[in-house]
Amino acid sequence: MGSDVHLDGHLGTIGPVTVNPITVDGIPNEFGITVQGPIPKIQLGVDPVTLNPLNATLTLNPVTLNPVNLNLAVTELPETRAHLPADFTVGLSLLGMDLMSIRLCGEAQMISEAYKPGPCERCGYTERDDDPQDG
Repeated sequence: MGSDVHLDGHLGTIGPVTVNPITVDGIPNEFGITVQGPIPKIQLGVDPVTLNPLNATLTLNPVTLNPVNLNLAVTELPETRAHLPADFTVGLSLLGMDLMSIRLCGEAQMISEAYKPGPCERCGYTERDDDPQDG
């Protein structure tokens, strides 16, 4: 089984174009395709497909989890000083209008460092030799 294929066609008129020393004279401007003889027959097929039922067995064995010891402790807080701004208003109002109010504003601190008293912060009484109350 064989086929003889012939190709020809048409591009339109191409005038003589010359770029020294190359010319395009003599290039064919018509093309065509001719098939002679019988065209081979192509057949596609699919084999039959059968689906068999699937039998599956799933077995789950018991899972044993051993206890996990987790020990979490805060041993020492880092030494920090946190500033907490405070703005409080306590008052009396009638129909949404303030009659009187007291406003307290300032700053609180949260200190988590060891206390080291300054020279003026020593607590307790110290005896001095030149105390005027000693008689």
